[in-house]
Amino acid sequence: MTGEQWRRARTKAGLRQVDAAQSVGISQAYLSQLENGTRQAGADLAKRAAALYALPIAMPLRRSPRSEEVAPDDLQRELAGLGYPGFAHVSGGEPQNPARVVFDAVIQKDLDTRLVEALPWVMNKYPDLDWEYLRDQVKLQNAQNRLGYVVHLARSVAGSPTLDRWEQDLEAARLAGEGTLCRESMPQRERAWLREHRSPAAAHWNLLTGLTVEQLSYAE
Repeated sequence: MTGEQWRRARTKAGLRQVDAAQSVGISQAYLSQLENGTRQAGADLAKRAAALYALPIAMPLRRSPRSEEVAPDDLQRELAGLGYPGFAHVSGGEPQNPARVVFDAVIQKDLDTRLVEALPWVMNKYPDLDWEYLRDQVKLQNAQNRLGYVVHLARSVAGSPTLDRWEQDLEAARLAGEGTLCRESMPQRERAWLREHRSPAAAHWNLLTGLTVEQLSYAE
């Protein structure tokens, strides 16, 4: 969590800094440093804070996210671990940071549609994810158009100021080049068809995809 997220979560929980620090087993000075961003919490402390503040997830996003291909089964388990209803039958294991899961998915060259459909749900479910880090890492992979469309789908289901801000963040970095929503192996004939029949939003984000909000089995 960022310093602002630490402070906002404690305030929302109605706790004084001294009481929150005592509850998670650290000094008030240490918590103050976490809230002003001068220190970073380890995984164990982040989990204790998540329980205290009743947060859905509070795990640090690793500093070097994966940029290689990730096995679909691994992504499915990670999405299940986040609570995605579409994979309720899958054993998810230890919950992962939602920002990292979205990053791992959105940069894949080819990804099963069922996995892509889960991403708007993650964006709606975890509005406190580490957005700045996710945004910046996705831009380094030139995948901001994909993430922008995912955020657009999430916002179409349940608009919020947070989703509005995220979409605007990516609007300023929108790429002019044509791409796909994790379907790089798409045949040319399908590409040509989608150029004529994709949604206005997909065209805006320069993506060849037929995925629309109406096709999302779960989003909120």
